Amino acid sequence: MSDSTSVFRPGLLAGQVAIITGGGTGIGFGIAELASALGAHVVLASRKPEHLAPAVEALTKAGGKASAEQVDVRDLDAVKAMVGRVADTHGRIDLLVNNAAGNFYVPSADMSPNAWRSVIEIDLFGTFHCSQSVYPVMAKQGGGRIISISMTLHYRGWPLMAHATAAKGGIDALTKTLAVEWAPQNIRVNAIAPGPIPTEGVRKAFAPPAGSGVADVFAAVEEKMAAHAKRTIPLGRWGTPRDIANMVAFLASPAGDWVTGGIFVIDGGEWLAKPGGWGTS
Repeated sequence: MSDSTSVFRPGLLAGQVAIITGGGTGIGFGIAELASALGAHVVLASRKPEHLAPAVEALTKAGGKASAEQVDVRDLDAVKAMVGRVADTHGRIDLLVNNAAGNFYVPSADMSPNAWRSVIEIDLFGTFHCSQSVYPVMAKQGGGRIISISMTLHYRGWPLMAHATAAKGGIDALTKTLAVEWAPQNIRVNAIAPGPIPTEGVRKAFAPPAGSGVADVFAAVEEKMAAHAKRTIPLGRWGTPRDIANMVAFLASPAGDWVTGGIFVIDGGEWLAKPGGWGTS
């Protein structure tokens, strides 16, 4: 499999085995597409099997190597079992991309304990569960790469997303701690903070349920966010999954050998251009 649009040399990741959580859609699938095109065997991990089969089929039809693992990253035992199966099948795990996330808009004053818990557990607990589970495999083989997908919204605050901003802030802190702690095992730990990247998966995730009565509120918030993003991205365009995938490929390649503990903002300069945050003019 090759990708004529890639800036990277063919076969850059040949022989690598990469687990990508939430890899069936959106940014995760964009990362899987490029990693597969560069020669890696990608293991797409998701709790939703309906996302996995079409994604694996698309990658293999394009000539790549891909397989699927159904797993809920909130369940540590299930994650450990999944990592064990991948290691037993392929003999190694070179790259883990912690991309699984669960986000939705809700006013902080009205947020239920379950709403708070669900996003914290998927985003933050899931990142730790997967990282901790691949650690012994990577340590035994002499190293590896862990890349977690963060975001930029918690750098300035973002109303209606308290659960997500708290979780992603925790991922940034966890990234720095694990980078220092696991460097002696040659495990590089970094994070990528995407800016606004519209994907079909994101649109579905943020859509209110039918008959919920919040459609007007949702539409107003979405319009505000879209206007804010378009107005404040210095590079003048929305981001794409490939923008994030390119940074993953760089960090997973030999070019990233001396890079660990970094939080790489990939947002076209959006957060710097509008540090005041949501709702400002």
